[in-house]
Amino acid sequence: MKGETKSGNAAARRFDLTGRTALITGAAGLLGREHAAALLEVGATVVLTDIGKSQLDAAVAALQLDAPGRVLARTMDVCSVEAIREAAQQLAASGRRIDILVNNAAIDPKVQGNEGVVETSRLENFPLEQWNLQVSVGLTGAFLCSQVFGAAMARDGKGGVIVNIASDLSVFSPDQRLYRRAGLPEDQQPVKPVTYSVIKAGLVGLTRYLATYWADRGVRSNALSPGGVFTNQGEEFVQRLTALIPLGRMARREEYRAALQFLCSDASAYMNGQNVVIDGGRSVW
Repeated sequence: MKGETKSGNAAARRFDLTGRTALITGAAGLLGREHAAALLEVGATVVLTDIGKSQLDAAVAALQLDAPGRVLARTMDVCSVEAIREAAQQLAASGRRIDILVNNAAIDPKVQGNEGVVETSRLENFPLEQWNLQVSVGLTGAFLCSQVFGAAMARDGKGGVIVNIASDLSVFSPDQRLYRRAGLPEDQQPVKPVTYSVIKAGLVGLTRYLATYWADRGVRSNALSPGGVFTNQGEEFVQRLTALIPLGRMARREEYRAALQFLCSDASAYMNGQNVVIDGGRSVW
């Protein structure tokens, strides 16, 4: 029993993030809060960042109940390098080093069709301004945050971890049949927009680039690609999607916590440049 206890303690120590600080972008959203809760569970201090102050305040209020003193917040626009640098300077001035960066910020366009209206999610009609906005938040934002916070990790020689939150759609194309609406003509059928796939695949490419760029200074980079999370979507959509998943269900929102804990901790000390896909087996069927 003593051996088992020592082994268990050793395993726990590899996951322990006590004394380390993680900055999470897009932290006020559904998965952003889950990412924060995951890292708080293993002892980290988290800095929640988002562009909306009210949503950020709500996230802080909810999370700090179980982790008093370990939840910080900064309003930050990931599209603005000036805003990112300002946040970094403020944190550094307060003596707070960022050991872990979780690039989570994204605009996830929900597929909604309106009868009688040409569906702007379709490639033929997709607005350039939406392409620019979504790429700016989901991909350029991850680049800018990595540029600022990753460079700081490398510069002081202590290293660090960058995790880019991608998607199972980083490894396969959206199945547009999931979103079809009865009674709509083909040119008005809703689809998952092109931006989502491009951004998530781009994040995997960014992950691989970063994994080699600062590796000699102890900065690791990996991607986490979750599958769909059940959030009370419509019954027809859920049935269509779960039929594509070997486990026969969508993910529960807390089921990605352990994977993020692994990627951010010393438990994954030799993992670098990888895309961890957790999708209930959808991508292998």
